[in-house]
Amino acid sequence: MPTSSRCFWTSCTSPTRPDRVRALEGPLPRARPGLLHGTPVAALVVLAAVWVMAIATLPEAAVRVAGLAVAHGALLGTALAWTSTGGPRDSWAPLEAGLVLGGAAACASLHPWGSLAYVAVPAWLAWRRPAWLGARAWQSAPAVAGGALFGLLLGAHLLVNTALTLGYRVRTGPLVELTAWWAYDLGANVLAAEAFFRAALFERAYRRWAFAPAVALATGAAVLRYLADPLLPRSLGVAAGATFYLALLGFGSCWFFARTGSLGPSLAAATVFFGAYRLLAPR
Repeated sequence: MPTSSRCFWTSCTSPTRPDRVRALEGPLPRARPGLLHGTPVAALVVLAAVWVMAIATLPEAAVRVAGLAVAHGALLGTALAWTSTGGPRDSWAPLEAGLVLGGAAACASLHPWGSLAYVAVPAWLAWRRPAWLGARAWQSAPAVAGGALFGLLLGAHLLVNTALTLGYRVRTGPLVELTAWWAYDLGANVLAAEAFFRAALFERAYRRWAFAPAVALATGAAVLRYLADPLLPRSLGVAAGATFYLALLGFGSCWFFARTGSLGPSLAAATVFFGAYRLLAPR
């Protein structure tokens, strides 16, 4: 066997070209997909068309239900598609998520306690993506408790600060209204946001960049999403406060996700924080 062939197969290095031989020994680099690779464009277009048709043909109450299903379904479904293992079903995940959310939102609009139907959304997601809401997501009890404590401290600071500076008060009822808000956060608002901005967008960015730019992208996008929410009161003070608290929440949630690789701690943090936020009411 010639010397060059023997050296190649036995992984020896040549005295004249060591770097080239060592490069041959390692695996070939794989091309990384783009940040938006795998976006379910067709499903999102269908959702947008449904939204336009709802505005043109349905009464206001039904339009609100459709808008909620479309907005949160797009985030949740895109998160499923971005974290897919390649199955064709995930390319239509936004439609599936929109249907589940639409059913829950319809129940909430028909009866005061119908908002409890939002529990079906995390149940569906736990079946659809066990890694996010299955046993593994909650197996690190200290991390989940740490996330809940972080959300509690941030929420408590929000309650005190807004009471002192913006004239808000803490309400204790009516229970049916608070339950409706908490159920909406659990099954739609918080769930879709954490799945998309943490488990999908941040995770993708963190694979490509350092922690700081990945956090900046995911948190900035999340803040913009909440500032564009029509349910947020329109005032400069509220917008500034929301930006501050959501930026802190986003940073903490990304840190928890980066440390644990689990969605459980960030979900706990955001759920507790928004639970406190729903207690605010103008004087």
